[in-house]
Amino acid sequence: MTTPAAPPPPAAGFWEAFRFWLKLGCISFGGPAGQIAIMHQELVEKRRWISERRFLHALNYCMVLPGPEAQQLATYIGWLLHRSWGGVIAGALFVLPSLLLLILLSWGYAAFGQTLLVAGLFYGIKPAVTVIVLQAAHRIGSRVLRHGSLWALAGAAFIAMFAFNLPFPLIVAAAAMAGIVGARWAPGQFQAGGGHGKATGEHAPALIDDHTPPPPHACFSWSRLARVLVLGLALWLLPMALMTATLGWQHTFTQMGWFFTKAALLTFGGAYAVLPYVYQGAVTHYGWLSPTQMIDGLALGETTPGPLIMVVAFVGFIGAYGSPTPELLFGPEGRFLAGAVAAALVSWFTFLPSFIFILAGGPLVERTRDDLAFTGPLTAITAAVVGVILNLALFFAYHVFWPAGLGAPFDPVAAGIALIAAVALFRLRLGVLPLIGLCALLGLGWRWLGLI
Repeated sequence: MTTPAAPPPPAAGFWEAFRFWLKLGCISFGGPAGQIAIMHQELVEKRRWISERRFLHALNYCMVLPGPEAQQLATYIGWLLHRSWGGVIAGALFVLPSLLLLILLSWGYAAFGQTLLVAGLFYGIKPAVTVIVLQAAHRIGSRVLRHGSLWALAGAAFIAMFAFNLPFPLIVAAAAMAGIVGARWAPGQFQAGGGHGKATGEHAPALIDDHTPPPPHACFSWSRLARVLVLGLALWLLPMALMTATLGWQHTFTQMGWFFTKAALLTFGGAYAVLPYVYQGAVTHYGWLSPTQMIDGLALGETTPGPLIMVVAFVGFIGAYGSPTPELLFGPEGRFLAGAVAAALVSWFTFLPSFIFILAGGPLVERTRDDLAFTGPLTAITAAVVGVILNLALFFAYHVFWPAGLGAPFDPVAAGIALIAAVALFRLRLGVLPLIGLCALLGLGWRWLGLI
């Protein structure tokens, strides 16, 4: 039995798309999987702005890039629909609501974090975050570690960071080299495991359908590529040069701009993969915040819409709020303004490369959309990321279960909350937001009972 052919969808107006991207930025909970699912449902199934095959083709490109894949996917589709400004607006609105919300939450945390209410809530949230990170390692590992060589890479990455505290960029570089060699000598073991499947079957016509030719602005030209790269470099160089000239290279703002530029180029595997690098820099090297504050920031990032890498806004806010240096600009009463400016700065330097990757590489991807594959180095890097994330989970567990250090008493209540969270997440398949809410109430209840 054949179904009648559906009529083609109406053209997507610029302001209609603007309203959708703004709505998406406000409801994009659930991490990259949830965000991609929302976009698929809205853009492929409901609005039919893009076909499933073209949607997955764009997603595959975003998967091989450093940076938040869901935000880059929104940028890519916005660019296809409405040229460069459409991509910029789609990507910016994906993160802007989260940035504004995190600035307010970070201020509340910095100003009132020691009150019974806030302390109790975070006491319960921290064990939940530890289990969430552990589940991320399990989820990525189950998809990627399909051969013994990839298991070995994951184990080596874990030992390199856990036992030798090697920097994350060195681990990424070593994994990439192993992937190059492995792809040459054992190509079957270094093929990426099918992350998102393939589009099959008949479908209703879409605005950007399977065989729709790329629009004129999506056609590759060397001059356009050069313009995008020059503009991207200028947008990075001008604020860095201005901060260096006016504040000095060692100023908190300048160092944050440089550090988060490097972090933006290392986020293979998603936010969980780059968090160890952010921890090494923000906590160990620069001392912008404490290990406990880092865990609290991740908890806030899990409860807000937008990509999880937006936790960098919390890092920037707390680092500037607690530093005496920004007061030279904003005065002794300007801590909130210093924190807000720092949060905006680190977001700028974190997300700018993502926009450049899409606007510069999009025409090349459209030109070869039937021949895009994962590479051996990327597969090896993703395998190493599993070991890095496992190390991060152990780091969080150490600070949550032994909050005063290994020589201090073990916290059985925090461990009990973590066990409840593990059962709820792994066995009952409870969502991240309900899980965090449940554990927050458990932590608040325990702190309240301690006062009775």
